[in-house]
Amino acid sequence: MSDERARRIADFVEPLRVEPGTRVRVDRDFDPRFKAGLKKRDSAELLRSGVELLAEYQERLAAQDTYGVLLCLQALDAGGKDGTIRHVMSGVNPQGVRVSSFKVPSAEELDHDYLWRYGMRLPGRGEIALFNRSHYEEVLVVRVHPELLLRQRLPEAARGHGVWKRRYREINDWERCLTDNGFKVVKIFLNLSKEEQRTRFLKRLDLPEKNWKFSAADARERRHWDEYQHAFSRMLSATSTEWAPWYVVPADRKWFARICTAAILAHTLIGIDPHYPEVDGAARRELRAARAELEREAPEGLPADPYAARHPKAAGA
Repeated sequence: MSDERARRIADFVEPLRVEPGTRVRVDRDFDPRFKAGLKKRDSAELLRSGVELLAEYQERLAAQDTYGVLLCLQALDAGGKDGTIRHVMSGVNPQGVRVSSFKVPSAEELDHDYLWRYGMRLPGRGEIALFNRSHYEEVLVVRVHPELLLRQRLPEAARGHGVWKRRYREINDWERCLTDNGFKVVKIFLNLSKEEQRTRFLKRLDLPEKNWKFSAADARERRHWDEYQHAFSRMLSATSTEWAPWYVVPADRKWFARICTAAILAHTLIGIDPHYPEVDGAARRELRAARAELEREAPEGLPADPYAARHPKAAGA
């Protein structure tokens, strides 16, 4: 990749990054309808280019087998997480990507600490893992509904004063441990406006084929809009770090949110700059021997190496 293209991607995602150490307010500091001067008519080509770039880097990431990437997507209901995952990851090898969606904790999960179930779904080296909602639910929905702390069977002292500050610290430390060991943590908050959420909810009710996506619980949760805005603001302020910064992606325009997400993930992979492993001398000798054996098996009248015959420059022939 050219340095110029990498710079353009970096410049594009920088305004979305929450500067570590700053105190932010979602409703004041981020516009859900921001589109950076882009036009929707150009979005398909921009997204296609981003997906192709991700496919190239994912293959190199898997081949190098040194780094892993964890992408955390957070949003309110109807924020566009599912569609973003489907479009952004459409061109990558599914063998190297794992998507996890976290619902209400099971009995087994409640028998462990609150980070345990998320740790079970982390990527391996060479992999990309996507969390559709993530460990940040533990300082979002649990903060808005503190009665959920009782279900987690915590000692009384662990659910008292300072619980959220402790959880921010614990999450930061956990993510620092991951990054220190070669696992990049990418965190994206899809920032949806209240009116756009209302519109999307009504669309789910208006279209029979989308009825299944709507739940009465979604409407009830909407009543806590202001509490969630506060929880998101505190979360972004406390857990955007140098090693795992948050990106706030405007989500009122789905096409723009998808371009942003692809660009942020590409920016992370460009920073890793994975390379295909180099073959050492002994391995090269084995490859030459294997080539000679395969070429000897060529049927009479056919080229010894059909690929090299068709692509002499690519094959180095």
